[in-house]
Amino acid sequence: MKRSFQLAAFAAAIAAASAFAQQPPLKMGAINPFSGPMAQYGAEVTRGFEMAADKVNGSGGLLGRRVQIVNGDASNPQQAIQAVEQLMNRDKVDFFGGTYTSGISNTASDAAMRFDRVYLETIALSEDLTMRGLPNYLRTGPNAETFAISTIDTLRDLVAPTVKKPFRDLKVWIEHEDSSYGTSIGQKQKRLLEAFGVKVVGIGSHSGRSVDLNDTVLRMKFAAPDVLLETGYVADGNLLLKTMRDQGFKPMATVFIGTGDTPETLQSLGAAGVEGLLVITYPRSDVSEKFAPGVKGFLDAYRAKYKSDPIQTQSLTSFVGTQILFEAIQAAGSTEPGKVLAAAAKMDKPIGTYLNGFGVKFDKNFQNLRAMTTTVQWQDGKVVTVFPKTAVNPGVVLKPMTRQ
Repeated sequence: MKRSFQLAAFAAAIAAASAFAQQPPLKMGAINPFSGPMAQYGAEVTRGFEMAADKVNGSGGLLGRRVQIVNGDASNPQQAIQAVEQLMNRDKVDFFGGTYTSGISNTASDAAMRFDRVYLETIALSEDLTMRGLPNYLRTGPNAETFAISTIDTLRDLVAPTVKKPFRDLKVWIEHEDSSYGTSIGQKQKRLLEAFGVKVVGIGSHSGRSVDLNDTVLRMKFAAPDVLLETGYVADGNLLLKTMRDQGFKPMATVFIGTGDTPETLQSLGAAGVEGLLVITYPRSDVSEKFAPGVKGFLDAYRAKYKSDPIQTQSLTSFVGTQILFEAIQAAGSTEPGKVLAAAAKMDKPIGTYLNGFGVKFDKNFQNLRAMTTTVQWQDGKVVTVFPKTAVNPGVVLKPMTRQ
């Protein structure tokens, strides 16, 4: 009888696996730059989608079907529209996700709405993305306000005590690239700093494609800030650091927002050129298990699949965001936008639920209120998490922040 039971169970498992394999896959269209200067970062976002698909497929799939990731190459907003149309007409995708830049997210999600498809945002930060009130759009990661608030926390609780100046006495220069991404963060930083009585000695903007930032740095030097805040992309951030080095501009602390912690920055500036630099970013895989239980498992799985370490934090953030979307779809029993967002609106999980420390609770605009950032520092050619305290591993200490 026992053997008969075992054979029956085995046969049932085979039948279930066969039925799963015969079902058409659920297709997720990944809208990211896969060509051009931002390609490796778009690919990193998509790796998070792929790992989330692997995980759900290994547990029986989503709605009883295998999830398949289909890439749509978009290096600018116009290409994003074309990528959505191509993925719908050629691949018949069931829902979309992205995105490395806010401009691409803006047009791609609008195009997805016209096809009545859910658009998951995991990375793009511009606050107006959720303020549009699109009926198909939800963001699981942080937004511009999250990063601006994290800037205040970092300056008040980490930088000011280290440089031995009261928070209100810090002089701050705000610099940002001029798209909606950099502008939205820069404006909120200014508003929050001034609300706390901190003196903003200057605010400047530049193109993310700048080839010369000498005038920008000259203006900074003239203002003599204690702290430089910079929000941009990898290329313009690297150029700014090089120009600061060439002009001998050394504020007490330099804090980059969103980027600045990539291998590309290390290769461009060298270990000495980035030493002490602070970066406010998405949680990395080096955070403590107390902050993000199970995070080391993500790193192990990433290494096993891609034979390398993550080049950026986006893969972990997009992995978690895709998990949240899959949970909403499963609860909705459908990929229809109205049903998925209705299910997402009921989600209520505390901070620390997911592998990067996130929880989930959406506001009325479907912005996840329990997404967060961490602050990291370049130390001896490596990036380590230094803030908040709960995310810091034992033995890690903050090093001098003035770059040599």
